Amino acid sequence: MKVLIVEDEPLAAKRLESLVQEVEPEAEVMDRLESVRALVRWWQTNQDTGRSAPDLLLMDIQLADGLSFEAFQQVNITTPVIFTTAYDEYALKAFKVNSVDYLLKPIEKDELELAIGKFKRNQQTSTPENLTKVLEAYGVKPVAYKSRFLLKQGGRFEVVDTRDIQYIYADEKVVFLVTSENRKFIVDETLDELEGKLDPKLFHRINRKYISQLGAIERIEPHFNGRLRLWLHNRPTDEEIFVSREKAEAFKSWLDS
Repeated sequence: MKVLIVEDEPLAAKRLESLVQEVEPEAEVMDRLESVRALVRWWQTNQDTGRSAPDLLLMDIQLADGLSFEAFQQVNITTPVIFTTAYDEYALKAFKVNSVDYLLKPIEKDELELAIGKFKRNQQTSTPENLTKVLEAYGVKPVAYKSRFLLKQGGRFEVVDTRDIQYIYADEKVVFLVTSENRKFIVDETLDELEGKLDPKLFHRINRKYISQLGAIERIEPHFNGRLRLWLHNRPTDEEIFVSREKAEAFKSWLDS
């Protein structure tokens, strides 16, 4: 079991890590973070390098730079969470109603053991739906990925569902979206902007020019110097599409997730 601790008090974080290792000797504490900013940066880096997400988050509610809930507005965190707090004023009723676990400080070993035991039994200490309800109680809106695009085609607008997208690519300074029916639309956003708006479980930034949907990848072959060569549905057979050596491992981890 991989655990990530988010706690801005060094002694409390160290004690929590010791308690985790006492309760669950085989657990791996991936890191100890102390702020919302550090959590967001860690999560983004983790995704970019293709590392697996933690199995469980132990997260203090009130951090030095704000409420930990704010991280959910910036990155898509679906990992189960056990919140910790020294203040029972933080709408603990909402936690009970929505079945999200919390622990009051100072945290005792037996309480942590019960919480982790519950997590291990059903792996649902906080489902995305329940967690969303708690965040909404604090006025926090979690990050939401685009489900459709409104795009202009000729003299009219059309709605394209993200599930129908095969890939998005840049040609010079123009960005095109290609559907499963091989229809092409111009998108008035950059690939960098689109990358943050598309669900990373379904879409991946292959290189500077392409964002591909999982189902659009037709064939993958190892290439010279650690690169990967890809074939995408509906792309010209003579066009070469590569994943660089630096991004190959993250790409393979995405495919194997």
